[in-house]
Amino acid sequence: MRFTLLSFLPAALALPAALQSHTNEPVYWLLAGDSTTATNGGWGDAFLATTVAEGSSGKNYGHSGATTKSFRAGGDWGKVIDEVGTHKDDYRVYVTIQFGHNDQKATSGVTLADYKTNLANFASEASSAGATPILVTPLTRRTFSGGKVVENLINETAATIEVAEANSLHWINLNEASTKYVNAIGSAAADKYNLASGDRTHVNEWGGAVFARIVSDLLVGKYPEEFESVTKKNETLSALIAAGTAA
Repeated sequence: MRFTLLSFLPAALALPAALQSHTNEPVYWLLAGDSTTATNGGWGDAFLATTVAEGSSGKNYGHSGATTKSFRAGGDWGKVIDEVGTHKDDYRVYVTIQFGHNDQKATSGVTLADYKTNLANFASEASSAGATPILVTPLTRRTFSGGKVVENLINETAATIEVAEANSLHWINLNEASTKYVNAIGSAAADKYNLASGDRTHVNEWGGAVFARIVSDLLVGKYPEEFESVTKKNETLSALIAAGTAA
């Protein structure tokens, strides 16, 4: 099966006028999310280590077990906002915001309406602090049934996109892209990305690099004026992903 990331991206959006004169500045990335972004299980560290060009930098604030409610209550979001203030004079600061895996649990105390409100508040506060927020739909789980990935993050994906479009925010559909890739390579190949045997949610180091590459390619494909010059390419890995071939 062959597909390209660009084949399911909306047309690139016009670059905001406020950013047009700053696209040569380096980027400072702040990654907010749950364990699928966090160190030891997510794509965040690999994104910073393998896709960010020299001169740009960032920090991964992904937190295992986090919801859009606990990420704020536990102080993680406050740290992200503090970091925006620290770096906004020297960098273009972007905050990726990816939740959903834990919010959807019955024990989370977060309804779907709460989830949307929390995402919108994160984005508004990041903007007010001087950063550009990017809403990221949740990374797919890799459990198969009938030869296809079980798509159990549909509601959170749709809600994330709804918030982004209603508020004219940057966003990428990582859920769609990662689901298509995992479907293309199949269950056995996808299991090679598992953090531990049977763990089809979290990723090992190489899995993190693969999904980080998808994140980066989505961003560059949708917002080339902002990200192409500050991205480290891996044409071999990008080509494998685009072809639906196990990397």
